[in-house]
Amino acid sequence: MRNSRRRSRAAVAVAAAALTGIATLTACDATGGDDAAPNGPSAQDRAGRKAVPEWDASPRSLAAVGDSITRGFDACSVLSDCPEASWATGSDSEVRSLAQRLLGKQRAATHSWNYAKTGARMSDLPGQMERAAARRPDLVTVMAGANDACRSSVAEMTPVPVFKADFEDALAALRRERPKAQVFVASVPDLKRLWSEGRENVLGKQVWKLGICKSMLQDADAMDAAATQRRQSVQERVVAYNEVLKEVCAKDLRCRYDGGAVFDFRFGTDHLSHWDWFHPSKSGQARLAEMAYRTITSRRP
Repeated sequence: MRNSRRRSRAAVAVAAAALTGIATLTACDATGGDDAAPNGPSAQDRAGRKAVPEWDASPRSLAAVGDSITRGFDACSVLSDCPEASWATGSDSEVRSLAQRLLGKQRAATHSWNYAKTGARMSDLPGQMERAAARRPDLVTVMAGANDACRSSVAEMTPVPVFKADFEDALAALRRERPKAQVFVASVPDLKRLWSEGRENVLGKQVWKLGICKSMLQDADAMDAAATQRRQSVQERVVAYNEVLKEVCAKDLRCRYDGGAVFDFRFGTDHLSHWDWFHPSKSGQARLAEMAYRTITSRRP
């Protein structure tokens, strides 16, 4: 009997050791190792890929928010909006707006909407986003920030943390209604280049004296230390705004920033309205549409 019990205990010990070995091997496979799993990507890898939505380069509807640039201000006539020349939603054949490039002329006429407003700053964007979201667009374009830097003085420029909070609020307003809508964000234009390009034009400088973007454009011929520092302060604020746009957009899986394309664009006087030498002409609007289209239809951001 004792021998029988010893044999039973030995058999149990062997079985327990075998089970322990299997459990150990299983644990190693579960936690991963240097070798790839024999059956393809892990469940974690598959879940990670599913978390990133595929960008749709062919949206079926579009809404635009922003400021006077998106309203086509001074592109057709003096001191007035010209939404038909808007880079985002316009119908002018010279511009070939983003909406027309993406949707085609007929569909663009019925499935694109422009909620931008001349003079708008980033603080106005949440309200514009709410109105845009009500249309249930597949894509929303954002171009805002120039008016936050173009103030009566450097001291009146929108602080960067406030600018960031306003932009975050705008995206949140969209996400409440359209969690899966795509967003294209254009960088703030290079305002210092506006000054350097337009200051050689006598008429342009006279128009600027009416009060256009005083923080950058007032006393266009002044080259003293104070004027130089003032312009540099505006330039640095624009760069900081663009960093905010890039950072906040990167946190949203369905948002694409233009990578600084608008800021980096080496525009000339032909791209500027010859009524104010500040806003884009039709030629400038067409280039904005082209840059946006290139970013949105690219396979990668």
